[in-house]
Amino acid sequence: MRFEDLKTYENISVKHAVKSLFDASAAVEPLNAIQGNADYAAVMKGDVNSRKMFLQQQRQEEKDLNIAWLNKMIASEAALREKMTLFWHNHFACRTNNALFAQQLNNIQRVNALGNFRTMLFQVAESPAMLQFLNNQQNQKNHPNENFARELMELFTIGRGNYTETDVKESARAFTGYGFNKTGEFVTRKFVHDDGQKTFLGKSGNFTGEDIMNMLLEKKETAHFISNKLYKYLVNEVPDEAHVTAMAEVFYSSGYEMKSLLEHIFSADWFYDDKNTGNLVKSPVEFLVGLSRQFYITYQRPEVLLQFQKVLGQVLFYPPNVAGWPGGRNWIDSSSLMYRLKIPSTLLNGGLIDFNGKADPEDEAYIATVRNQQQFVNTKVQAEPDWDKFLGGVPKKMSNLQIARFLLEPKLNDIILNSINGAKDIKTMVIESVSTPEYQLT
Repeated sequence: MRFEDLKTYENISVKHAVKSLFDASAAVEPLNAIQGNADYAAVMKGDVNSRKMFLQQQRQEEKDLNIAWLNKMIASEAALREKMTLFWHNHFACRTNNALFAQQLNNIQRVNALGNFRTMLFQVAESPAMLQFLNNQQNQKNHPNENFARELMELFTIGRGNYTETDVKESARAFTGYGFNKTGEFVTRKFVHDDGQKTFLGKSGNFTGEDIMNMLLEKKETAHFISNKLYKYLVNEVPDEAHVTAMAEVFYSSGYEMKSLLEHIFSADWFYDDKNTGNLVKSPVEFLVGLSRQFYITYQRPEVLLQFQKVLGQVLFYPPNVAGWPGGRNWIDSSSLMYRLKIPSTLLNGGLIDFNGKADPEDEAYIATVRNQQQFVNTKVQAEPDWDKFLGGVPKKMSNLQIARFLLEPKLNDIILNSINGAKDIKTMVIESVSTPEYQLT
């Protein structure tokens, strides 16, 4: 939250504050950084130079898409929609080298972020990015591929322990023929669909993929699985079973309407308990977006945002696997914490930073570079915070202590209090405050 938001929220009820959050996110503004889609198969049949240029363009589009979404999160007034889009981005974790496919999936998650989960699930299941990532393009009768069917249950709906291996196999048969054509449009290829009798979750019939998803949504376990995951994202890394059960009931009874579930969470007294305040570790993206929003930072070299993501361990559109980023305290280790504490002063006070991020095993370009030369990359960040706008939003009668309490969610300890009292000016005090471990919590 920015200081300028205090005028909006400090004197209104929780009910009205929640309404204003949804009102600000009512409109949907899709991401449109990528406009076209090259014919990969045709390019690969061309000469070496054509293939090289295509792969370079592909990598550039991946970078452009990443930066475009990060900038959107920084600048957008639809903060709740973008925060929930980030949640679904990790829930439906997906990797693809096709930036247009990635953008399409991201917009499915954005459009439905505050809408209906059933609608989103069906659209995700038909998206070329997910069908490609989980190999359903190769799922055919007599040779079923179980990847999509398994992750649909384990990670997207009812969760482990609520289905059998037989259910996975039968579900895979139901999804045979689900695929996409050369232009990326969803198609059901009837000639490779298994139209035989199937038995799934105790029911028998000539089931299709839609039937499977409807049966999964009929299970209350799906509502509980999503509610539990959302509780850990918004409330506390250690779920309270009573609260999660109540959330699941609201979610299921509403027909999987996200707005109903979120209103229940934000209106609950327990959401504002001390134990649920300043207790969650910000993800790298939340940390970068929050810092950039709060101080109105602009970047002359946007690619530095990609480097920040790499060293902090979360690159948008590039999850570690189909399960997504584990989150929580997993975000923090000795290396990432060092960068987290250094980044605020680097961005707010100008200067250099050494990048030596962790290589992704599949990032061949990075690995090739490391083989040739292992070295630190000294990079000029070139970030410009708008200090006049930031300080202009601070209420005139606000003390340094009150400013620090606004910036930091956890209670202030003696070290921070001494830093506040010893700061030579408000700017120094602010930079020191956001360079603490406490700023990493929300």
